[in-house]
Amino acid sequence: MDTLHTLSAIELLAAYSSKALSPVEVTRAVLQHIERCEPSIHATYALDPQAALAQAEASQARWLKNEPQGALDGVPVTIKENIASKGVPIPLGTAATDLVPAERDAPPTARLREAGAVILGKTTMPDYGMLSSGLSSFHPLTRNPWDLSKNPGGSSAGAAAASAAGYGPLHLGTDIGGSVRLPAAWCGIFALKPSLGRIPIYPPYAGRVAGPMTRSVQDAALMMRVLSLPDARDSMSLPYQPISWLELARPLRGLKIGLMMDAGWGLPVDPEVADAVQGAAKAFEAAGAIVEPLAPFMTRGMAEGMDQFWRCRSWMDISALSPERRAKVLPFIVEWARGGAGLSGEQVFKGFSQMGVMRDAAVTACRPFDFVFTPTSPIAAYAAELPCPTNDPAQPFEHIAFTLPYNMSEQPAATVNCGHTSAGLPIGLQIVGHRHDDLGVLQIARTWEQLRPASRPWPMD
Repeated sequence: MDTLHTLSAIELLAAYSSKALSPVEVTRAVLQHIERCEPSIHATYALDPQAALAQAEASQARWLKNEPQGALDGVPVTIKENIASKGVPIPLGTAATDLVPAERDAPPTARLREAGAVILGKTTMPDYGMLSSGLSSFHPLTRNPWDLSKNPGGSSAGAAAASAAGYGPLHLGTDIGGSVRLPAAWCGIFALKPSLGRIPIYPPYAGRVAGPMTRSVQDAALMMRVLSLPDARDSMSLPYQPISWLELARPLRGLKIGLMMDAGWGLPVDPEVADAVQGAAKAFEAAGAIVEPLAPFMTRGMAEGMDQFWRCRSWMDISALSPERRAKVLPFIVEWARGGAGLSGEQVFKGFSQMGVMRDAAVTACRPFDFVFTPTSPIAAYAAELPCPTNDPAQPFEHIAFTLPYNMSEQPAATVNCGHTSAGLPIGLQIVGHRHDDLGVLQIARTWEQLRPASRPWPMD
């Protein structure tokens, strides 16, 4: 019972099928582990042990009859709190939100429930998802399981921390500029930002995706079988494709990989991060891939234009709040958003237009290669109490230079652990594919799991 929370979804399903384990004993073990760790991590919101055990009992009855409901029957999962679950309020990470229960499941929640997954509850995020941090005006401070003095990143802060801490095998986050990849990198787990529209979501928005966050590529691939099923509510979703998500073998000989170590703007890459990413690239080269340098294609003007648009959009929401509710928003967010108050229509339009500029630049730069490797983040995890590495609302996005362009270009991009700093903090390798080649990105990430040295033990197992 002390180790059931460490089992992968693949292992759990095999054990359920053979009757070696039951969903009830696994769910109890995971909930007990969460109870032990949560006072230190603070990764969950609306954790519901009673409902989870009821779901596990129903799953157990199905397995006893050899009639599993779906591909994830009985497997514990958490869902980021901005992805609606019927009956659960959506605070969006901020104390300023009126807590109104969601009327229905969002598409990803609906798919997980239909597949029989045991939904443990929700995971935390910062105010409005606008920080790569575990800092929130609504939730207690979420911390990194590898080092409790460090930040897990965000905005899928709780999902990454929960995965690294062993709160069951499957976790779901969202990403609009790096929000599954950055916390996954800083917490040493795997995460996929799929192609825009691959996983239906509601409400849809340019660049916004949901993505699996797991300890292994295989578990993420298993989630993709379920999450990529169609839902008409997402007007931006891709036509459904019956992709063989678990076929993860990929020959490397002759594969052309672009290696980009300079994002063109933002924080400089830490030497330990650079060494780890370049070491991964050398391992692929030794296995038969062709690795060539890729020059930066982003500019600070692109980033600042997008920043202006996001500030204006956020200020419209925040300024519409009553003074009492606005006072509850994290002050850093208010100060950042206030920078959009005086922008002209021309400035906002030009900022919005940078999405298209980034899209064209990213697609053009990646075209000569099968895949592109970059650091996921230029630095390792930073202090837990900070809203961002710079702690400066004038320049809050200096750490997202490697992740942001692939939201705008709609390309799939994943992060997978490629080493640790001398202080023991995880380092992420970002793997980028062509639009719609989500399976290819999973295959290359799985190949790296097989090439890399043995991973360190998980921090709270």
